[in-house]
Parts: sequence; C-alpha cells; structure tokens
Amino acid sequence: MILSRLLVCTVLSLSLIACGGSATKPNPGASKILPTIGSSGGALSNVQAKKLFGAKSAPSAQVPSAYGSYAKGCVAGAQELPETGPTWQAMRLSRNRNWAHPETIDFIKKLSAKAALQPGWNGIYVGDMSQPRGGPMLTGHASHQMGLDADIWMLPPKSLGLSRAQRESISSISMRKSSGAYVNSSWTRQHHEILKAAASDPRVARIFVFPGAKVQMCNDEKGDRSWLNKIRPWYGHHYHFHVRLSCPKGARGCVDQAPPPSGDGCADARQWQANILNPPPPNPNAPKRKPKRELVLADLPAQCQSVLEAN
Repeated sequence: MILSRLLVCTVLSLSLIACGGSATKPNPGASKILPTIGSSGGALSNVQAKKLFGAKSAPSAQVPSAYGSYAKGCVAGAQELPETGPTWQAMRLSRNRNWAHPETIDFIKKLSAKAALQPGWNGIYVGDMSQPRGGPMLTGHASHQMGLDADIWMLPPKSLGLSRAQRESISSISMRKSSGAYVNSSWTRQHHEILKAAASDPRVARIFVFPGAKVQMCNDEKGDRSWLNKIRPWYGHHYHFHVRLSCPKGARGCVDQAPPPSGDGCADARQWQANILNPPPPNPNAPKRKPKRELVLADLPAQCQSVLEAN
C-alpha cells in the first residue's frame, strides 16, 4: 500500500515530498552479483528510483545494512549524523543528506576529532552523505547510495555554531590552481594531515580529490607513504574531498569498490597533472558516449524494495 500510494503520487502529481511523508566509477559487478528487483517490483519496477528514494524523509526501521554498490544501491537502518557535534557541523541541512551507515557516522566523528587537533581547525564541515534510505538522489551525485560515502569540506571551520540559515548560504573554498593541476595558496599542511588521517583509517577504501592535491601530498610526504595509495585523483573535488568506506565486515549484499592499483599512485597523479597542463589531442576514433539513462527501481538490488516498503 505504501509503495502503491507513492507511485500514484509520483506519476500523477510529482509532489514527491508531500506524498512521500516520512562523485567515481563504481564497481560494475553489483548487477552481476546481486539479484535485482525485476518484475517482482510490479508497477514500481520501472519508476525512476530517485523519485522513490528522494520521497523518503526518514530511514527504515531495519538492521543497518548496505545493499548493492556505491552507484546502484540503498541503505537500510541508516543513522543520522547529528546536525552539530563537538567537532563537526552538517551542512546544507535542507537537502536531508546527513544520513549514513553507522560505520560512516562513527568515521566522521573520529575524523572530526582528529581534525580539531590541527591548528586553525575546530573540526570539520560535513557535506553530502546519503539520503535517509540511500538510493539515487534527485539531484547531484551518482554515488552516495549505500550510506558509505561522505563529502568533507576543504573550508577550515571557524565556527561550529552556525545556524541552519548560515549553513545554506556559506560555501566551501576551492583549493585548485591551473584547472586542478596545482594547489593554490589556500592549501595548507593541515589539509594534508586531515586527508592522511582519513586515509589511515582501515575502513576507508578510497578518497577522491583533485589531481593537484594528490601531487602536492606526494611531494610533501617524507614518512610512511602507504596511505597515499587510497588518495585517488578525480574530476572536481577541489571544494571538498570524498571519502568512501569499504563494505562493513560481514556485510551481505554489499559490493566493494575494486581495490586501487598497488603503489602510492603518485605516478598516475603526475600523469593526470601533465594531461591538464598539456592536453593530449582528442582521439578521432573514440566512440561517442551514450547518455546515461535514469536508474529505475528494477535496476537496484532486490533488497532495496524492502528498504522502501519498511516503516
């Protein structure tokens, strides 16, 4: 009944919130490993998943579980990151994206405490995590669907007493120069140390940041370099860095990100930097990219229907 009502609201009125009530290349193996909803979803199977999950304003009353993959999944029993803590503030509260798997919530709290030890930092500002039940978002990210992704702003928090209105209007700051080939003057050793602390957490699978930041960290790190392996250059990511956790231990139905290549990854980052500064000529034989179609409920793991239906 709940999903049938939601379908009617979605298709006929598109008044999602009123009716609903209550950034990488993902591992492509999820659809091959996990059963999807298919025809078992009935009339909902071909409804855009972002409309169904975007209509939910509260988590499911289920055991916390991540299902699917980072760009094709959902999260049961998500927890809310409190809007304000001793060493963090959740930003852009109107988006209702400060939800995640409990492991991610714990990670944020511990990272924020480490960040607060850095000169000039009172903690961290936390950007988008996941929707209350994960899944595709109405706008923005292709990933952030299993409650295992979080964006951390590059802006050092001067205040952890921001009002809701201030959290909507304040913006982070860019760290990049020369289209991301280098860091700019806003980059500090503190950014390096916070990223290092994040990458050193064994739960972290990858951290995405613009190429110039990775190259700078490669140049500056004189001690243990093993953590650099998890720092991967990616498009954008100069106003924030994106942390991605591995599937929790013992998780069933959760597909991990493929591990990064061995080594510190610095050579790859420097090649990316070189390509920014001196772009290679376009390949005339490159196939045209097909536009991505919107995910429908049938594309997601079968468990995601129960996540939607749960109280």
